[in-house]
Amino acid sequence: MQLNFGFPCGHGLPRALAGALTGALLLIGSPAAVTAQNLFAPAISVNGDVITNFELQQRIELLKLLRAPGDVDQLARKGLVEERLQAQAISAAGVTITDEEVAQATKEFIGRTSLSEDQFYQALEQNGVSRETLRDFVRVAATWRDLVRDKYIERARPTSAEIDRALSEDATTSDLSVLMSEIIIPIDAQNAAQVEELANQISALQSASAFEDAARQYSASPSSANGGELEWMAASKLPPALRGIIEGLSPGEISEPILLNNAVAIFRMRDIGETGGGTISYSEIDYASYYLPGGRSPEALAAAAALKARVDRCDDLYGVAKGQPPEVLERTKASPGQIPRDIALELSKLDPGEVSTTLTRNNGQTLVFLMLCSRTAAVNANVDRDRVAGSLIQRRLQQYADSDLGRLRANAVIIEQ
Repeated sequence: MQLNFGFPCGHGLPRALAGALTGALLLIGSPAAVTAQNLFAPAISVNGDVITNFELQQRIELLKLLRAPGDVDQLARKGLVEERLQAQAISAAGVTITDEEVAQATKEFIGRTSLSEDQFYQALEQNGVSRETLRDFVRVAATWRDLVRDKYIERARPTSAEIDRALSEDATTSDLSVLMSEIIIPIDAQNAAQVEELANQISALQSASAFEDAARQYSASPSSANGGELEWMAASKLPPALRGIIEGLSPGEISEPILLNNAVAIFRMRDIGETGGGTISYSEIDYASYYLPGGRSPEALAAAAALKARVDRCDDLYGVAKGQPPEVLERTKASPGQIPRDIALELSKLDPGEVSTTLTRNNGQTLVFLMLCSRTAAVNANVDRDRVAGSLIQRRLQQYADSDLGRLRANAVIIEQ
């Protein structure tokens, strides 16, 4: 039985089946005749509780009316067994709902069709399904829903970061992934000529090993310790100004030097992975920049490492910056095209809550402690956060319900006649 927490009555059938009721109830003829002999004999025993042949036949007819796909006999048996397990757990927990609540839940179930209540019940009775069968079905589902909600609601509530993560996802599409290596060389007025010459030499390299050696020797990025190697990343996370350049590289190819704000970047494409037919478009990137004096000095980098160990999300930085000049911390929300290229490049490597300390400002004298707060997929730009939170709660409650039901079934004594 698939409990759907998104539907108020908590009925146990897929949404599409209930939607098919209107036509199904009017088109299906009378059910096959049921032999009276052994009508109330046991068909299944669940921990000693009996499911009769009559209950089984009633459920089969109800599934036929709902045009359930698959073997309706097996579906009926599975559903009735799970409902018995749920009823036993409900009884043990002492959870009850009133007759008025059952009536309301049943009314809401019927409301999913275009039939009136009278028309609905008439169609049921014409096909040999009693009102009690439907009412019992709804009662167990609704009470089980309440039991699971009461038990797990606090655990199911999402954090702000989890809502941000959900908003960053576009479930309707997939993305191109790239596996790159990078070299980031700081540049200023004093070393511009030397850096330009060095970057051109690196861009002309022919082998992966030579690029790795150059990364270890010249790159200011933390990836230099790994020869410049980055992990797989979605191409959609790259800054728009760089994405076309990166996607234009073939595996093994090295890019031309790319001028950023205070650095020159060179990339080597290691591999390209196609994960689907679409790409994710982001409407907004939320990030924080906390400025530390000392540039990339050992003292400044040590301070950044200590800070990184203290903070888990962008909001934590407000406490760190308390009492300091306002300009020490900047919180920015902008579309990808409005973000400086060097910052956008670093953000593309991060997940929410992660930090980069590659960049500097003030002619290399200030270290940028850069933290990604969140990304918002364009498809979710106008989605209400409360709606997202509600959806996450329902999904998690369903997972808890499925887990509990699986545990009950694994520990049950089920005897099929």
